[in-house]
Amino acid sequence: MDGRLLWVKRRVGAPTEVSVGVKRQVANIVIVGGGTAGWLAAATIAACADPTAQPPVQVTLIESPDVPTIGVGEGTWPTIRRTLARIGISEAEFLLACDASFKQGSRFDSWRNGAPDDSYLHPFSAPVEADPRALVAAWQAGGEPGFAAAVTPQARACALDLAPRQRAMPDYAGALNYAYHLDAVKLAALLRRHATQRLGVRHVRDHVLSVDRRHDGDIAAVRCRDHGAMEGDLFIDCTGHAALLIGGALGVPFIDRGHELFNDRALAVQVPVAAGSAIASTTNATAHEAGWIWDIGLPTRRGVGCVYSSAHLTDDAAEGILHAYLARTAPAADLDALAPRTLTFRSGHRTRFWERNCLAVGLSSGFLEPLEASAIVTIELALDALVANFPATRASMDAHADRFNALFRYRWDRIVDFLKLHYVLSDRDQPYWRDNRDRASIPHSLAGLLAIWREQPPSGHDLGMVDEVFPAASYQYVLYGMGMAPPPPGPMRIDGVPAASAALRQAAQRARALAASLPTNRAYLDALRADRQNEIIA
Repeated sequence: MDGRLLWVKRRVGAPTEVSVGVKRQVANIVIVGGGTAGWLAAATIAACADPTAQPPVQVTLIESPDVPTIGVGEGTWPTIRRTLARIGISEAEFLLACDASFKQGSRFDSWRNGAPDDSYLHPFSAPVEADPRALVAAWQAGGEPGFAAAVTPQARACALDLAPRQRAMPDYAGALNYAYHLDAVKLAALLRRHATQRLGVRHVRDHVLSVDRRHDGDIAAVRCRDHGAMEGDLFIDCTGHAALLIGGALGVPFIDRGHELFNDRALAVQVPVAAGSAIASTTNATAHEAGWIWDIGLPTRRGVGCVYSSAHLTDDAAEGILHAYLARTAPAADLDALAPRTLTFRSGHRTRFWERNCLAVGLSSGFLEPLEASAIVTIELALDALVANFPATRASMDAHADRFNALFRYRWDRIVDFLKLHYVLSDRDQPYWRDNRDRASIPHSLAGLLAIWREQPPSGHDLGMVDEVFPAASYQYVLYGMGMAPPPPGPMRIDGVPAASAALRQAAQRARALAASLPTNRAYLDALRADRQNEIIA
């Protein structure tokens, strides 16, 4: 047919129509669904598109007026700074618009045994540069009880609720590695304004009723209630757990990982905070008898949620645990006025994330419990991979999809491994925690790594990708934070211990210097807001 493709539009209850179209270039991008995933996708693709390309890339986002934004994910990774800079949002604009604060890692309380001193830190800054074996040996010799406190100055900054940067620094630069806590609903609103007003994204508020398919199985169009058929070359499914395109239309199966990650419920609440109160530099995760509680500090409120396994805890018991935590940590709050929001979820992901001309991004691709805040970063990683290897024509799309699917199946498996690691080292003696230590619930890949790490520290040799979701340092922070005994001397000589010890001393000196020079989170953010108010008045 002289390079032409025959395609068929199918819709339930409608006759089949046959059309002829030329071999397709990928220029018309249709994103179905808003929220953080949809608007990050729209802004990223539009910002990275070449304005001189012929035909030019056109991004359309279809957002149902009937589906509210979930708005729970309030934690990010340091990758978000690059994402925001790439799409052209200034740091001050972001912080103010999203009621955001700085995040420098996660603190884990009561995960090991529940004792008063049971606490450790997973910071965003890497340990001082040294061979992992030499680093662990130097840490042991130095006598510092906490691994993170010994190997990075960030631990002290977190303990003092300090900001990771000073106001005079360029946007997205810091003295320490950092991400943000934020209001997810406000983030979606900021991204929507930016994408439509500055990046040329077309916004269609309509409800998708059905999907039209070509004879080869590709999606030809999504059919909307008011706008009819919206055709596209590449469709991005950001419809959340509904997965209308990747799951509903294309039938890509979902892999349930609940046999490894047991949690499937959460009770979420927002707690007002007093003006001038301290703002934590970390997401605080406190373990309880059948799960854990997140606590995220923003300038005007705290986001608190009780995550649990419904197989191990009743909803009423979970509400009691949340209430007791709030009574202890927010004694001035009117607890009777707080109405927790109930969330149910499955931990798992699709067998494939890119199927034909449809890419699933965000919750439609999968979801794992919110420990370590992996939700937004999986969106960022998917969009990074898409724009770095964007298919120019439909002819290359299947090859791109195969490579994308292999990469992201590996990444989802590694995230499962890392989240499970937090549970398998616990000494807590409740049924939930004992079940988490059951070998049947531990991924084979993680079990193998644990066998290695009992004899040598985690290193880059243990992880197969150049760009790992969690580097070896993250595993070190959790292993030694949870009290895993450092490995005994092995048959190979350990070189570099004196140099590693010197690096630890330098880290301690830098921690003292940063403590004296960095503002608190509260001081930084209040000054930023005051400056903006003065600009408005002027």
